[in-house]
Amino acid sequence: MDFSFSHFPFDLVLFGLVAAFLALRLRSILGTRVGVEPAPPPSAVPRPGPVIEGRAESPATLTDYDVPAPETRVGQVLAAIAQQERDFVPAQFLKGVEAAFRQIVLAFAAGDVAMLRERLTANAFSAFEAAIRSREQSGEIQKAEVRAIASLAIVDAAIEERDGATHARIDVRIVSDQISLTSDKDGHPVAGTDAVTEFSDLWTFERPLGVAISGAAWRLAASRSA
Repeated sequence: MDFSFSHFPFDLVLFGLVAAFLALRLRSILGTRVGVEPAPPPSAVPRPGPVIEGRAESPATLTDYDVPAPETRVGQVLAAIAQQERDFVPAQFLKGVEAAFRQIVLAFAAGDVAMLRERLTANAFSAFEAAIRSREQSGEIQKAEVRAIASLAIVDAAIEERDGATHARIDVRIVSDQISLTSDKDGHPVAGTDAVTEFSDLWTFERPLGVAISGAAWRLAASRSA
C-alpha cells in the first residue's frame, strides 16, 4: 500500500484551516462590538416603537448623575450659583437637563421650532432653525429616537459678566443611546444609521442670574461631540 502524500491536497487543507480561524476571529470581534448594534431581522425580534414623550422605553435603563464634589473648583462655582438662585440644586438641574435633552433631540428631528425656541438661547436657536430649513429645502427627513441616557455629568461651570448682566454657564457631558438617521426625499439614507448608536455630547446651558425668567430658565447655548 502506498503511504506517500504526493497527491494529498495540502493547499486546500491549509486554506480551510486559515478560513476557519478567520471566521472564528471575526465572530469573536463582532460578538463584543460596542457602540453600533445592527438592528435584528424583523423575523427574529420585533422592532421597538418610537419613544413617546421623551421617555426611555422599558426595560428602563438607570441613568448615572455625576455632580462634582463641593471642594472642587466646579463644585465651588455651583455653590456660588446656588447663592444667587436659591432653587438651584445640581442634582435636580441634571434631571432637568435629561428632560430637555430628550425634548430638544426629538424637536430638532421633527422640525418643531416652537419647542426649540423655548429651550434654546437666541444664537443657538438661529443655528438650529437654519439647519432645519436647509433640511426641509432638500426634502430630507430625520428620524431620531432616544433609547436611553446612560449618564449626565457636570464637567465645567462658570459665572460670567456679559451685556451688563451676570450669567451662569454649565457644561454637561451626556452619554446616550440613540437612533439617528437622515433620509432624502426618496427615502435613501444620507447620514446616520437605523441602528442603536452610543453618542457622547457636550451641551452648554446658560441662564441670567438674579432675574425673573418666564419659561425655561436654563437654555441650551451650544452643543458638540464630546
